[in-house]
Amino acid sequence: MVKSFVPLGLCLLAVGVLAADYVWADAPTGGSSGGLSQPFPHQPLQLSLKGALAAAVDNNPDVLLYKERIQEAKGQVRTQLGAMLPNFSANVRQTRQTQFLGTIGLSPVRTDPFSIFDTRITATQNLFSLSLIQRWRASRESLQVTEQEAEARKLDTMASVALTYMEGLKATAMIKTHEANQQVMHELLGTVKLRQRGGLATGLDIVRLEAQLAAERQQGSSARYDLDHAKLSLINLLALPTEIPLVLTDEWQMDVWDVPTPQGAVVEALSQRPEVQAQHTRVKASELTYASITGERVPSLVAQGEYGLIGNRWNNSLDTYNMALVLQIPIFDGAQREGRIAQARSQWEQESLRMRSVLNQIKMEVHDALASLAAAKEQVGIAQAGLQMATKELDLARERYAIITSASHFELTNGLSSVARARENLVTALFQLNAARVNLARSTGSLHALN
Repeated sequence: MVKSFVPLGLCLLAVGVLAADYVWADAPTGGSSGGLSQPFPHQPLQLSLKGALAAAVDNNPDVLLYKERIQEAKGQVRTQLGAMLPNFSANVRQTRQTQFLGTIGLSPVRTDPFSIFDTRITATQNLFSLSLIQRWRASRESLQVTEQEAEARKLDTMASVALTYMEGLKATAMIKTHEANQQVMHELLGTVKLRQRGGLATGLDIVRLEAQLAAERQQGSSARYDLDHAKLSLINLLALPTEIPLVLTDEWQMDVWDVPTPQGAVVEALSQRPEVQAQHTRVKASELTYASITGERVPSLVAQGEYGLIGNRWNNSLDTYNMALVLQIPIFDGAQREGRIAQARSQWEQESLRMRSVLNQIKMEVHDALASLAAAKEQVGIAQAGLQMATKELDLARERYAIITSASHFELTNGLSSVARARENLVTALFQLNAARVNLARSTGSLHALN
């Protein structure tokens, strides 16, 4: 009877172990600090440039930090507004006390213990205060500054993401370039080895070609690291899991057609760049701060009221009230106010000077981006023509090497070097062209339209 239960017990034990492993594998591990089970591999993320820019807006910690600063600025606005709204408070107090009546002869005298019940409601309302009004207006302008700074940070992050994306495309193109160069070299290496067996080539020719092939492999390995580095930088900017594989799906643009004029680009930048709007608002906010401090010289009017019950107990009390209209007239505070006025005036002037600096910086960025774009377009044309000539040179060298037995091997290696260099020049020129597109879009504030 005991033996019949042994197989059943082993089966139940195996089922229990499998169930425990299944539950342990599905249990949350609390982040990247792994459990005992191996995580499932992530599916490759197909990432376009548009998707990368959208993900940066939603996930980047710096962008989210500025969104929280907006909430902080909104709280400051509510605080300044609350200073101009009615202020109500209430308190209830029941005390048991004695009082000192003095000294008769050498003996001090006090009263017998007695009770006092007191409940009171107090209200205060600022009827007019120029300083409080200007402070509230200044806080609203500061909120707009924070919102515009958040927009500027978002555009900076989007520009960093776009440039990193272009770095990834450049590394991908370099990998393909070196692979194409290696393929040609392998083909030519086979041709040279055939000629060596026929006594028309030497071992030195093969060694030279193999050295070029090794150099191409090394550069290909470096390009693969550049691609991994660009992908990791994108993952960091987009706040994605580090282990997720990325696939960049977009292609480079080979030309740029809708290039604005310098005057039009500057006008567009001054109307769209959040830095300009933010600095305008800073100037206005500092002006309002200056006005709020100078407004402290103006008398303010405050209404106060108080109503309550007082007696020995809550059921044995009388109502009392107190109403007042207070006119507060500032006379002299030790010249502290004048010092704060001078400080606020200087801050206003500083923001006005920064406005000129911001305008000059943006104009310089626009002109520099246009110059970079024009130079990159010219370099792409030159690189394309250079690649055509280098390819033709290699084809002629291969034909000459295959037909003429006395043809020099140096012509072949020079043709290979020319093609490899021309391909790299074209990749570099295309990268500079697309990076210039990104810089122009950032300088004009039109990154949202980048494709």
